[in-house]
Amino acid sequence: MVRKAKKIFNDPRNVVPEMLDGLVAAYNGRVKKLDGVNAMARVDIPAGKVALLIGGGSGHEPAYHGFVGDNMADGAALGNVFAAPTPDIILEATRAIHRGKGVLYLYGNYAGDILNFDMAAEEGIEVRTLLVRDDVACGPVENRRGIAGAMLAVKIAGGAAATLDTLDDVVRVTSRALENIRSISVALYAGSIPETGEFTFELADDEIEIGMGVHGEAGVWREKMVSTDTLVDRMMEFILRDMPLQRGEEVCVLINGAGSTTAMELLIANRRVLQVLAENGVTVHECVVGSLFTTQEMAGFSISLMRVDDELKRYYDMPIRSFGWTKW
Repeated sequence: MVRKAKKIFNDPRNVVPEMLDGLVAAYNGRVKKLDGVNAMARVDIPAGKVALLIGGGSGHEPAYHGFVGDNMADGAALGNVFAAPTPDIILEATRAIHRGKGVLYLYGNYAGDILNFDMAAEEGIEVRTLLVRDDVACGPVENRRGIAGAMLAVKIAGGAAATLDTLDDVVRVTSRALENIRSISVALYAGSIPETGEFTFELADDEIEIGMGVHGEAGVWREKMVSTDTLVDRMMEFILRDMPLQRGEEVCVLINGAGSTTAMELLIANRRVLQVLAENGVTVHECVVGSLFTTQEMAGFSISLMRVDDELKRYYDMPIRSFGWTKW
């Protein structure tokens, strides 16, 4: 008998539009759903503002659509679960948020997303695209997936788009952030596909996989369970090998839960990450612990570091208000 996930749904085929209705309602009037498509936009985008559009497949809530808000994204385009939004969805979202100074597309490095966002960008509105490639488990930079470090990139891009006058300037700042973000993840149990209830991969009860992707893509290696400190040390080795940090440098830290991982587990991991950074003489500007980029009920977590300087800290420190992340 095939094991399937238990879910509290109505019709599994309608999870995305019903989820979007609930999400828009939870914003209490600050965002709107766009007619006829699975997309949303802020209702108060200022005239003459550089616009920021994010998006991707559903099933990773609150990413990406939970990050529309003050000093964050102006709109989001939603695909079906673990699937890219279609070009018509992206185009309608682009039109809804454009205020005359162009639109920055910011999303993960996945073939379907790239294809569809590129198709939507051929409609006369000035658009620039930046891809999140933070997953150090994927080899060369051009092959890297966008995982939870995307949330740090959205934070910087949102602040830059709220304050800078030109699309070129927003692209410059966001590009610097992306160059300084690295992530790696670990999985203990798989997440499931809502329409079928089937799990995306199988791991034995005593196994973990390091470097697992957010859709169940293969990681770097699979091994027996180890302690939190041992696991974090191995994950940090990957990050620090790829982005060596000098004593006195400063980072923001995101410990992201994959969906069903408890706050207790995440906080214990955070403790060890901060110890490793302190041992290397690296200062932590801020640490964020929570589930910002999930994979349904997948168990596991990721570590993301963003190296910051005074310019990036200026945008990171701006207050934000969104469903998925609020910072005062």
